[in-house]
Amino acid sequence: MHIDVRAYRPRGLTPRRDAGLYAYERVLERAGFGPVAGVDEAGRGACAGPLVIGAVVLAPGRRGRLEGLADSKLLTAARRERLYAEITATAAAWSALIVSREEIDRIGLHRCNIAGMRRALAGLNMVPGYVLTDGFRVPGLVVPGLPVPKGDRVAACVAAASIVAKVTRDRIMVELGERYPDYGFAVHKGYATRAHTAALREHGPCPEHRRSFINVARAADGGAGETTVVAGTTEEEDAPVSGETDWDAPEYEDTAGRADVA
Repeated sequence: MHIDVRAYRPRGLTPRRDAGLYAYERVLERAGFGPVAGVDEAGRGACAGPLVIGAVVLAPGRRGRLEGLADSKLLTAARRERLYAEITATAAAWSALIVSREEIDRIGLHRCNIAGMRRALAGLNMVPGYVLTDGFRVPGLVVPGLPVPKGDRVAACVAAASIVAKVTRDRIMVELGERYPDYGFAVHKGYATRAHTAALREHGPCPEHRRSFINVARAADGGAGETTVVAGTTEEEDAPVSGETDWDAPEYEDTAGRADVA
């Protein structure tokens, strides 16, 4: 017997592909799961600098509609800055968690990313009814959540979180560029571009380079390159952890904001 599964979908509770960037929030709030928080990270693939995780609950109704909101990677730096100012001024809640290079090397990038998403959500000044993440399943949440493939392109709150994370991290990398002028951090933001790779070969790693990345480990070894665990891979996830994570340690910095706080 053929069963048409479409007949069992509750009307009004299934986001259509053409329903726009705010469809997920509308559907979840209609189903009683509001407010909806989005979470995203910046700097996962960089070989230098921190990992930054943003969490955002947009304001309800028209106040939460931001003109030009999109995945942070699709926006110019100037537009990201403008949207960052709007998000932090109007969002019902937002937070940014900054995970240091030292912590990434100590316990691994993937674990920092997942634990950091939980910590960024805990930094909100409200408890969301539902959480949307950009592709990563985040176990241990106290509320239901959904990993959304390319979430920063299909869910407004995730797109907003991606902007908070990226602008926060870009500002840090500009400051690190002034502290370590040989590497060009202000330009490539710590990613392994050709220019960055050349500088890494010439000068060796600085204190902000991630030693758990194989290209940095090889540069530290003068190019000899012993085999090491590459952060973010399955091997890294299965590697032993040296000690418990202390989320109150000085390597972490939390910033949290509210709609009524500039």
